[in-house]
Amino acid sequence: MPTLAVLLCIFMITVTPFLGGLIQGQTANLARNILYACGTAVLLAQVWRGSVWAWRITLSLSMAAGLLVFVAGMLAGSVSWQGWVISGAGIGFLLLGTALVATPSIRAFLDVRWLARSSAGRQAAGQGGRP
Repeated sequence: MPTLAVLLCIFMITVTPFLGGLIQGQTANLARNILYACGTAVLLAQVWRGSVWAWRITLSLSMAAGLLVFVAGMLAGSVSWQGWVISGAGIGFLLLGTALVATPSIRAFLDVRWLARSSAGRQAAGQGGRP
């Protein structure tokens, strides 16, 4: 359950600016934003299924985006209060990315998924080569 919560929170933080703009009637980049949201959903679904590469990409993007969003929010925070909200989103990305690595229950869940996926792949490769 904690793994699903972290993945859903990452998705929500990612699509919130798009949904906020959509609610305000901003449809300038609608197709691109829908594509980004779908790509994010596919990546996070792969993490849930036990893909190590998807986990690494998600972790890297969470940390990089968190740092960049936090710094951008701090710079904007000197001009307007909305910058502090943006900084909060950056901290959210950083915390959620850290949770994917440092929370024992999440790591245990992902380790089980990784082991099951890698052993299933080895079994399929072993059976496929036999007559």
